[in-house]
Amino acid sequence: MKDHYRGLERMYLQAPYNQQLYNDTTIEISEGQAIITTRVSERHHHGGGAMHGSGYFRMLDDAAFFAVNSVVTDYMVYTVAFDLRLTRPVKSGLITSTGRLKQDSGKLYIAEAALYNDQEQVIAHGTGKFMKSRIPINTIPGYQI
Repeated sequence: MKDHYRGLERMYLQAPYNQQLYNDTTIEISEGQAIITTRVSERHHHGGGAMHGSGYFRMLDDAAFFAVNSVVTDYMVYTVAFDLRLTRPVKSGLITSTGRLKQDSGKLYIAEAALYNDQEQVIAHGTGKFMKSRIPINTIPGYQI
């Protein structure tokens, strides 16, 4: 399974979106869990000078997504719904999102994620629902094991 986790990590880090906008991101995947860390900079800000909500969503959804895909070894999963709660603004520093698989029915997967600032305060949290796609995981660029 460790090869699967490393393949998912490479796939994530090599995604064009992450390389262009979040090029200082790290990810660590284990069974039913994913931890993603990135640095907030001005390029992530909205007009009010704090991180845009899309950055919160990206971190939470990605951590929950990879927590699920850690146990789904044959196909890529996709998000079908995500409930997000923003609790605190962040302007700079490291943020860390931790996703955990909560339910696996074989068809529908539920994962929770929390996002922390560098003072370990929760700045957002959410719950996502995921399903298997028809895309074999071994066809995704970066996922070589």
